Amino acid sequence: MKCRHCQSGLELLLIDLGSAPPSNAYLTEATLGRPETWYPLRVLVCESCWLVQTEDVAEADALFDADYAYFSGYSSVWLSHCEDYCNDMIDRFKLGSSSSVVEVAANDGSLLKYFDQAGVSCLGVEPTSSTASSARDKGLTIIEAFFGVALAERIARDHGHADLITANNVLAHVPDINDFVAGFAALLKPSGVATFEFPHLRQLIDLNQFDTIYHEHFSYLSVSAAARIFYANGLSIFDVAPLPTHGGSLRVFAQRVDTGTHKATACLDEHLAVERSIGIESPDYYQGFQDRVDHIKDQLLDYLRQAKTAGRTVAAYGAAAKGNTLLNYAGVQPDLLCCVADRNPVKQGKFLPGSRVPIVSPEQLQAAQPDDVLILPWNIKNEVIDQLRSILRPGTRMLTMIPKLEVQTL
Repeated sequence: MKCRHCQSGLELLLIDLGSAPPSNAYLTEATLGRPETWYPLRVLVCESCWLVQTEDVAEADALFDADYAYFSGYSSVWLSHCEDYCNDMIDRFKLGSSSSVVEVAANDGSLLKYFDQAGVSCLGVEPTSSTASSARDKGLTIIEAFFGVALAERIARDHGHADLITANNVLAHVPDINDFVAGFAALLKPSGVATFEFPHLRQLIDLNQFDTIYHEHFSYLSVSAAARIFYANGLSIFDVAPLPTHGGSLRVFAQRVDTGTHKATACLDEHLAVERSIGIESPDYYQGFQDRVDHIKDQLLDYLRQAKTAGRTVAAYGAAAKGNTLLNYAGVQPDLLCCVADRNPVKQGKFLPGSRVPIVSPEQLQAAQPDDVLILPWNIKNEVIDQLRSILRPGTRMLTMIPKLEVQTL
């Protein structure tokens, strides 16, 4: 395999998670009797540009189909994050009724609706029909397509260039990262700004966040690698801000290389210096990750087996893609995990890919009253615990596995 950015050969292995079906390919009663497609799940490191990337085995249209089931609007924490982002960008870049905002990977419109409510002209790009339809129900204009240079040029021609382009949690999802980033340079006004949010590679490695690895994530990014990729495709990063979302993310601010006027901030320089100091662009940094992940897998299986032997019922909460990576790598099936509850009605009544654990509503979880609950979206653990405290009995154990096994009781 060649690097997706620089085309160098890839030899350095970060982790091998065996094989798994696409993490958002949820099963229905009708499809339970059919075979699933499992793909190898290996992550390699380019020792030329230091882009960390999954082995190239699955096409994007097989991962982001019409039944794509991730809807961002079911997390109150994420909605608050979106509203704050909108207000911050309006204030910082003086956006108003004459400004133009484009969101790439608009999902169900959870972020874009705040710009719309603020009177800022906005447009969304979203390739999955299920979430695009939900965004249109909010009165938003959505182009249902994958983003790249060709689409960016069409949007610029038909709707004008953008003052602000936002891309949250999508940069990691694109197989052709060069074409994707170059599209932002093509769509921005000369003075325009693009912001990207993505999980920080350093958090993934240092905090054992291996469950954020799945086929829909093609790339895992440091600031250093992102800066190199952006510059090669017409953008320069001028600022970066750490975020608590998704277990530790970054928001990077970029502008056109040829016309941008923003000076690089001290925060950007600091992040680049820290990455140099920890050796994020050296092979040694990536050693030992597989062993730490295998220890977490063994801890989970030991806990579930001991609970089964003791007659304790274990359920899960949050039918998240990251949970599917964890369960499938550990080989967990319904004999060890009775069900997983989720607030998203699109997922309820379906089954997790691979493990085939049934997905139920929070009301069904309340009726079951399990002894233990494994919280799969550990990044919103506190939000989940607050929700469960009102429906589960005191003494119920709450379990998370990332960055290590932790158990607390309601």
